[in-house]
Amino acid sequence: MRLEDYFEFVNDKAILVKGTRVGLEVILRDYLEGASPEEIMLRYPTLTLEQVHAAITFYLHNKDEIDRYLKRCWQEGEEAWKSQQAYPSEFLRDLRERILRQKAALQEEGRLVALSWER
Repeated sequence: MRLEDYFEFVNDKAILVKGTRVGLEVILRDYLEGASPEEIMLRYPTLTLEQVHAAITFYLHNKDEIDRYLKRCWQEGEEAWKSQQAYPSEFLRDLRERILRQKAALQEEGRLVALSWER
């Protein structure tokens, strides 16, 4: 089996482990943060140890190209997060408001102490 056979190259923006919905960037983020292949496998039950090793080997074999891919993925993720924070959905706005009301009620009842940075 060729190393590339472990992956589904959806487009230039997505590389998935074949047969899963797990992106290469997800595995490599954990790996680059120090997780062992076994830890990564435990975090994502749809992956086999062989698939995790294939992802790491593919990265090490194509490091420059995959580093560019990872940078692009992580930048797009950061931009999407910022956009979601700047323009939250009605559901998220409502949820935040309900959380604030609940926290205020708990503090008023003395069941929740406000931390100094929350005041």
